Amino acid sequence: MQINKIKGKELDQLFNAILSLQDIDECYRFFDDLATINEIQSLAQRLEVARMLEEGKTYHKIEAETGASTATISRVKRCLNYGNDAYQMVLDRVDSQKEEE
Repeated sequence: MQINKIKGKELDQLFNAILSLQDIDECYRFFDDLATINEIQSLAQRLEVARMLEEGKTYHKIEAETGASTATISRVKRCLNYGNDAYQMVLDRVDSQKEEE
């Protein structure tokens, strides 16, 4: 686990701020103030790449549909295979929320 490499007071503050957000509208407002549109879209793109990889989509199809580079796709794939299982945890939770709606 590489979490300890990035851990710190400022990141704790950021993550606590994110955890305090109560709905999608608050997320949009906070992230709009916090980051550039390109930064936010890059994060969203990585999550979509992870979802598509989990569905067994090819690099070519993912690249075509998301615009992600093969380097980004490879990095996400490496995280899915050898990371902290966080992509899978979040994807599972998002899927279960969709089922409840």
